Amino acid sequence: MHNEHESNLKLMVNMNWISRVPLSIKKAKNLVKAPISKDLKPTDIKGYSYQEEKVSYGGIEQRWLLIESIDRKKADLKKLTKKIPEEFLKTNKQLVKLEKEEFAQKSLAELKIKDLAGKLKYHQILDIEITERLNKGQTVVYQVKGKLIENQELITKHENSCGRFILATNILDTTKLAPTEILRIYKEQQSTERGFRFIKDPLFFADSLFVKNPERVETMMMLMALSLLVYNLGQRQLRIALKTQKSTVKNQLKKPTESPTLRWIFQCFQGIHILITQEADRILNLTDEHCRILQFLPNPCQKYYLLC
Repeated sequence: MHNEHESNLKLMVNMNWISRVPLSIKKAKNLVKAPISKDLKPTDIKGYSYQEEKVSYGGIEQRWLLIESIDRKKADLKKLTKKIPEEFLKTNKQLVKLEKEEFAQKSLAELKIKDLAGKLKYHQILDIEITERLNKGQTVVYQVKGKLIENQELITKHENSCGRFILATNILDTTKLAPTEILRIYKEQQSTERGFRFIKDPLFFADSLFVKNPERVETMMMLMALSLLVYNLGQRQLRIALKTQKSTVKNQLKKPTESPTLRWIFQCFQGIHILITQEADRILNLTDEHCRILQFLPNPCQKYYLLC
């Protein structure tokens, strides 16, 4: 994995880039867990702070920005406080079960408890004892026991890493690209990347398409990009209209929101049909709520449902 990442960096040697550093890289993992909160500087973007350092990775000189988000840190710490007792309960059950097992060799007992201890993220097993005794068949067997406690050193490292990520760039001159600008560009890029999640969404059936011809693959990519553009424009138009008129629509939880996803609006309009007769065309299953939502969308959308 590291070799693949380094190869990609070398391919981009002649272009300027900003990228999120994978935490599978040992240096990055150690950096996010370091106790350096007091050394972090505030950015111009509210709720974010950073520490910068120059790094040589994959033969490429880079600037690494350790970013910490206040909101993300609070959320991650909340999750962490749940994960610690969950691990204790799960591991304690495994340890009780392990203490009842009988092993033919002492080394097997040692291996088993080391394997269990090696999987722990927030705890450690101390006071490990391996005892020898005769079982009912008068055969020598070995049993193991230990004490499960919190590993405060590991927990502190996980607490330090909460809300943190690392951004890297090969633009070394800070006058050309300031730290806050790196974060701003990344956040803008992130919103674009999030948009492409719809490709994996079963609602859009994009994952069920298969094309073999290279030209057809390119055509499909173009259609997907165009669809995403239209989707984002529609969602933006709806949210702007709701905000301007200080109005809301109900989300999936039936709670009012002024920033619904267009995906949810699409789902709300499922099951609506047009009945074509000699006398007149009629829209079936169109409720007052549907009509209200359509008021926040452009006229062509209302015309499609025969409202104007």
